[in-house]
Amino acid sequence: MPSQQPQQSQASRTPARRRQRSTRLAVAVALLVAAAALVVAALAVSSGVLTTVAAVVALLAGAGATKITHAELVLTRREAARDRAAQAQEYRAITERRTAESVAFANDMKRKIAEREHAIDVLEHALSSAQKNAAEQTLKRGQEARRADQAERQRDEVQRFRDDADERAAEAIVRVAELEAELDVMRAELDTLRTAAARRTHRSA
Repeated sequence: MPSQQPQQSQASRTPARRRQRSTRLAVAVALLVAAAALVVAALAVSSGVLTTVAAVVALLAGAGATKITHAELVLTRREAARDRAAQAQEYRAITERRTAESVAFANDMKRKIAEREHAIDVLEHALSSAQKNAAEQTLKRGQEARRADQAERQRDEVQRFRDDADERAAEAIVRVAELEAELDVMRAELDTLRTAAARRTHRSA
């Protein structure tokens, strides 16, 4: 916006300068035309005094026209130099503004890149932690599974030992019953023998 205002003011001043320039050049041309007409008229009259006066007037008119033209040329050059300086200043301001915008854009992009890199680092750290935790949980699960298998095997083995003990206890109970039965038979036989021996002894007496 600041650069557009000088351009608009400069554009508004340009037609006025051109009108002034056209007016000055028209005056210079009119002086030359008037001087030429006066010289032609003096020559046509063939009057020495009039010719001299016409020559002096033509000389003064030529000098005036030359001065006006020179002044217009100097003014035009100054205006052109002023316009070039204004344009250079405007271009410099535009360049500075664009440079500032480029620097701001670069800084903003650097900030965004730094934020993305930081976010990536955080995510990578979180991913590494999650992977480590998953590996630890998998290892613990394997250990628990092995413990469970071992406990299952131990339980089966204990159950087998218990079954074997129950079987051996049952066999022992059966054996005890058999031995008790045999013992009863032996005692009965012993009682019978003792009774028979006592009877024989009694008879012999």
